[in-house]
Amino acid sequence: MAADGETIVVIEDDQNISDLVAMYLRREGFRVLQAHDGEQGLAYVDRDRPKLVVVDVGLPGELDGFDVCRRLRAAGDVPVVMLTARDDEIDRVIGFELGADDYVTKPFSARELVARVRAILRRAGMPTRAEPSVLEVGDVVIDTGRREVRVGNVVVALTSREFDLLAYLALNTGLALSRQQLLDGVWGEGWFGDERTVDVHVRQLRKKLGDGLPLTTVWGVGYRLG
Repeated sequence: MAADGETIVVIEDDQNISDLVAMYLRREGFRVLQAHDGEQGLAYVDRDRPKLVVVDVGLPGELDGFDVCRRLRAAGDVPVVMLTARDDEIDRVIGFELGADDYVTKPFSARELVARVRAILRRAGMPTRAEPSVLEVGDVVIDTGRREVRVGNVVVALTSREFDLLAYLALNTGLALSRQQLLDGVWGEGWFGDERTVDVHVRQLRKKLGDGLPLTTVWGVGYRLG
């Protein structure tokens, strides 16, 4: 069960879906605030400082779900789960580029959504193990304390999940890691989702960090850094 006072904001304009998600989350002990557009949802987030935000991509009004995610990421690091009726890879890429922690396609199981929410919150609340504060791989310097990545003297902006994936690969330099190992290590064991999520994030790392990142595809296995 959720600890007392753990709030989740659900931003969804379909009343039936919003009520269903809220009902299942409340059964797990969460306090749920339901917003029906982006402006109202952001106001709830600013006022109540939730543990997590569930946001639909196709919101009415001036702010769609991508706009909401972008503003949430600019303001802080609250976990975000995006809901969408669209399953195009480009939508997933956009969502993950903006820093979404998970991406759920409608129709979905409310129980599965709750399981994903709990997995994300467990991951966010886990104490970090002792790790080297600065890791260097190729031309890339990863400062885990500052959560900063540099190529040469240039700081490269990564989303929270991109940083976590890069740091995990760097801590396992030289090892070929399967997509499932990466999902378990970065997204957390029990995370429900498509292994293609890893491929999307790897493409973003390669795009942002360029040839200085020695990240190799190991065919039939996964990826190896270094």
